[in-house]
Amino acid sequence: MKYRKLGRTGLTVSALGFGASSLGSVFRDTNDEEGIRAVHEAFDAGINYVDVSPYYGLTKAETVLGKALKDVPRDRFLLSTKAGRYGADEFDFRAERIASSLEESLRRLHTDYVDLMFLHDIEFVPASIIVEEAYPALLKLKEQGKIRFAGICGLPLELFEKLVPRLEPDVVISYCHYSLNDSSLLELLPLLEEKGVGLVNASPLSMGLLGTRGTPDWHPASPRLKAACREAAELCAARGADIAKLAVQFSTSNERIPTTLVSTANPANIRNNAAWVDEPIDEELLADVLRVLEPIQGETWPSGRPEYNGKIGGEPA
Repeated sequence: MKYRKLGRTGLTVSALGFGASSLGSVFRDTNDEEGIRAVHEAFDAGINYVDVSPYYGLTKAETVLGKALKDVPRDRFLLSTKAGRYGADEFDFRAERIASSLEESLRRLHTDYVDLMFLHDIEFVPASIIVEEAYPALLKLKEQGKIRFAGICGLPLELFEKLVPRLEPDVVISYCHYSLNDSSLLELLPLLEEKGVGLVNASPLSMGLLGTRGTPDWHPASPRLKAACREAAELCAARGADIAKLAVQFSTSNERIPTTLVSTANPANIRNNAAWVDEPIDEELLADVLRVLEPIQGETWPSGRPEYNGKIGGEPA
């Protein structure tokens, strides 16, 4: 496993991180015991960073993760959780709710601090709430020693372009913008590097776009984008390759992106994902897949308030 520094935090994170959303049965019904084994497999494979949120499975993911972490030495892993989003349309970024949310998370996770805490999907509320109340609440929790570093997360890259200069967070989570079909996150790197902001990349499979099974009904991508990604996945399959392997290798190979989160509740899957990080990438296959995806490269979909969605490329989602 490769390890990299996470911005100015000084933390050393594994190139592949464990996204615990799957433990909350977000993508499929999962078995808690299997999910617990997946967490332990991740640690055994060299993964040292785990991310979760009370939103995932409506606290189920944190509850299952807490069971998995209970008997693991606390210095063996870095842990992040989030606050502010609690349901599909349930957001609460008041300072008192952020503080109580953390206390609830700590109890579920069987720990007395988290290494990183993020404000979850902040594109759905006015910037003034984040700047004037929510992020200062995180800084207060940092002063109290309950979190080590504070951050923000969301989908639109414009979100970070507008708020990173104002907040100067320790870390950010960006998802679905550094994958085979969308590498637009590269445009944000100069700003993050200038400010020393740690970067967590998530969803190298673009929330299931890069696969032969077809995307779930809820996926917000356009039919054109879905079709192109399906074509790329089928190209890999026709050559006896798995696009998931290529996607994980692509997303973890860039030294400027410290860590990439993958989510699975399957022990064998996380073991394979971790092994892929250290295997050489098939450059010929990669070139052919990128050629198939070139017409939709960087195409995304709207999320949250309109002021953060002015630069969506390609056809409307």
